[in-house]
Amino acid sequence: MLTNATARMLTRYNAWANKLVFDAVAALPEGEATKERTSLFRNMVHTLNHNYVIDLIWQAHLEGREHGRTARNTPDHPPLAELWQAQQTIDGWYIAWSEAQTDAALDEKLTITLIGGNRSLMTRGEILLHVVNHTSYHRGFVADLFYQVPARPPTTDLPVFLRAES
Repeated sequence: MLTNATARMLTRYNAWANKLVFDAVAALPEGEATKERTSLFRNMVHTLNHNYVIDLIWQAHLEGREHGRTARNTPDHPPLAELWQAQQTIDGWYIAWSEAQTDAALDEKLTITLIGGNRSLMTRGEILLHVVNHTSYHRGFVADLFYQVPARPPTTDLPVFLRAES
């Protein structure tokens, strides 16, 4: 069972890591963030857009409403600065949401319908853990694309965050 304290830490960690990655992508030479590369999502910004879309889908599940999406990404992506503003908004939502959850609420099971149509039963805590893991996984895709620039990606490991927080 995920506790409220862990949920709060995970949402702050996720927002912190997103900021590091967005700042690093923005600091790359002109055109590198949107340059077509061998990757599932074509480029860095489209990969970050996928994370944002998934965050919105799971937010809707947590709020008990339809998300209205039929795909896990959009055909194209907004400019990086616009996407960063949107990502900050959803990161803030997750942080505020986690602060309002009790341990019992995080253990509540929700029936959700995944994009592919399959139904799943997950606790709110499991959903949050999935969101954070998913975002970390795809930030790893972006980190790999940094090496194709070539550039060094930021370090977004949880222990680095915990040290920075203390």
